[in-house]
Amino acid sequence: MIKPFVPQLVYIEPRALEYPLGVELKNKFEKMGLEIRETTSHNQVRNIPGKNHLQQYRTAKSTLVVGVRKTLKFDTSKPSAEYAIPLATGCMGHCHYCYLQTTMGSKPYIRTYVNVEEILGQAGEYMEERAPQITRFEASCTSDIVGIDHLTHSLKRAIEFFGDKEMGRLRFVTKFHHVDHLLDAKHNGKTRFRFSINADFVIRNFEPGTSALDQRIEAAVKVAKAGYPLGFIVAPIYIHDGWQEGYKELFEKLDHYLPEEVRRDITFEMIQHRFTKPAKRVIEKNYPKSKLELNEEERRYKWGRYGIGKYIYPKDQEQELRDTLEDYIDHYFPNAKVEYFT
Repeated sequence: MIKPFVPQLVYIEPRALEYPLGVELKNKFEKMGLEIRETTSHNQVRNIPGKNHLQQYRTAKSTLVVGVRKTLKFDTSKPSAEYAIPLATGCMGHCHYCYLQTTMGSKPYIRTYVNVEEILGQAGEYMEERAPQITRFEASCTSDIVGIDHLTHSLKRAIEFFGDKEMGRLRFVTKFHHVDHLLDAKHNGKTRFRFSINADFVIRNFEPGTSALDQRIEAAVKVAKAGYPLGFIVAPIYIHDGWQEGYKELFEKLDHYLPEEVRRDITFEMIQHRFTKPAKRVIEKNYPKSKLELNEEERRYKWGRYGIGKYIYPKDQEQELRDTLEDYIDHYFPNAKVEYFT
């Protein structure tokens, strides 16, 4: 049973103490007896303890940095939203395949931003610009925000902010089951709560430090019963011995646990396993014993938007993955919506 995240080490940016949340977090961490250090900037944390790269990497993944988000310009987001809303950066999970390893590079520590009202104010401006169209915001492009929210409640604040807005929708995805404090949030159906799920083989081998599948599904039932629209991301879809059976068991389990009344509005997003050359280098450095298959010869090269291509499965394998998983969804969840397969 994975416990809610508690950082081993906390860094606080002096400016963060100009915000109520910064002061609140400092007091909370002092009471918890955690080691607190000062840092000039959340982007410049130095001297993370450890004798070698692997030790420093592991310590960084359990280090929380409390800072102020200076850049309020939001990135344009993924297939599922117009903008990424930056409430936190980094994650305490150790998923071997995660793209955050390359985007965060030498800063694998977790950052939470205390100027939440300014960030939400910026979201409000984006909504006004696009009105009368609805604007969707993704809160988990750079972090697993649920994993730290029991400490910060920034996500809860955002959920209630969007609950009041006609023109905005919030969405995020998590691999953690620590959702109890979010169940009474006044979301008004404006936030889609998504869970990342996978075949048992993938979770067991490549997702250390995250909640077990059963716990994620149990949490999904709780949030759906609390009235949140529910979604699942099946990612990365990974070919392994017996993968057809592995993914079938996943959907059987989901079907078994999800009561009829929470199935009115379920979405599925599907992402096949992919990697870039830089990602492969970082993965092999951070997880030298990983069994993750990263063989370029067995993949198809697909050019990316920014000139960095990625290795995905050959066309025939991709089609088989897609057909197989869409068949399972069709069989077990005929009323669900498949948002995309990529």
